[in-house]
Amino acid sequence: MSRITNLDDIPFSIGIALSATGWHPAAWREPGANPTELFTASYWQSVIAEIEDAGADYVTIDDALQLRSRSSFGGEIPPRPDPGVVGAQLDALLIASWVAPHTSRVGLIPTVTTTHTEPFHVATALQTLDHISGGRAGWQLRISASAAEAASFGRRPAPRVDLDAVLAGHPDPGLDDLLADAADVAEVARRLWDSWEPDAIIRDVGSGRFLDRDRLHHIDFESERFSVVGPSIVPASPQGQLPVTVLAHSPRIFALAARAADVVFITPDNETAGAGASRGKSVAQLVSEVREAERIEARGERGLAPLRIVADLTVALDSDAELATDRLRRLDELAGTPFASDTRVAAGGADEVAELVSEWREQGVDGVRLRPLTIPADLRALSERLLPLLSERIPVRPVEEAATLRERFALPAAINRYAAAREEHAA
Repeated sequence: MSRITNLDDIPFSIGIALSATGWHPAAWREPGANPTELFTASYWQSVIAEIEDAGADYVTIDDALQLRSRSSFGGEIPPRPDPGVVGAQLDALLIASWVAPHTSRVGLIPTVTTTHTEPFHVATALQTLDHISGGRAGWQLRISASAAEAASFGRRPAPRVDLDAVLAGHPDPGLDDLLADAADVAEVARRLWDSWEPDAIIRDVGSGRFLDRDRLHHIDFESERFSVVGPSIVPASPQGQLPVTVLAHSPRIFALAARAADVVFITPDNETAGAGASRGKSVAQLVSEVREAERIEARGERGLAPLRIVADLTVALDSDAELATDRLRRLDELAGTPFASDTRVAAGGADEVAELVSEWREQGVDGVRLRPLTIPADLRALSERLLPLLSERIPVRPVEEAATLRERFALPAAINRYAAAREEHAA
């Protein structure tokens, strides 16, 4: 597999990761946080519009299948919902679908969990988002090992996963089953997205034929877990294949990304337990592990582009009124516990954070995804100060040159497998 070695060959992507009123569990208590507006469409529309105006390439929307607790931020799982945490959330995919027609440039990547959900429904809902957004949709694939999430559905028990072994990066049968299931769901989605050839809709009024049925295909997928016949109920979308992303902290998840994804989010330079098997590892080390996973999965032989590797970073920026370190300390006091993240936390001036991102780029990442500690304060500081600095220091693709999310990640145009087979047979 060929590897792009010149950093300038791939424009550096910059994304923003959204979670409620910010990634700190006490962020909702900040002045201006608007917690009363959190469950309205206008809240998400205004926040994502600000990100679009700032010129970010994409936004990801966090989601899960259970009430959030301090465990979401690195603490212990409480016996009941935690009254000090924003436990509820709106569905990320539905948020993205609402925001899509109200935006025109920014990519929209909702988190959708594969465990417990129906692959056909996941694939068609994401495909619909790609139509609504005009080719700006993506998918952050997530798995669930949570007993609480399994109990919420009641359809299958949670797998037995040894969390200590997983965090240490060791093999675990329960995790392996979850990952195999996720890979199957991703494969089904990709086949369904291809199941309508691009020219399947002909709209021939004279003959009364709206479709060319020879250009619709059954995918006939079957595994130990489920079977899907297809085709999709949604026509081929603008991108053909939506970019699939995965947040990964260990070689086992790197392998899933290499098998099923286009973009992998990594968490370098983090000494906390939340980083799992990535704890204490540099960008260069994690990039090397991802490339090794790609080699084992033989992505090149399967016609897949090299994974785009994006580093995650939680950010709190100094303001005229308060140092970021003081804000973090104050929020920790409100929460009653120090903030712990699966990412490195950068608290300081915009110049310092921009320098760190530049260093990470030199070590081999293709982009950065920024998690604002609080919204609106840190998000506004990212938009007004940090993003312009990054654009000055790092070659980025101008917004007007990348209409689709695939283009934002510098991924090649998707080739429909059935159309390609037809052309090969005709030749």
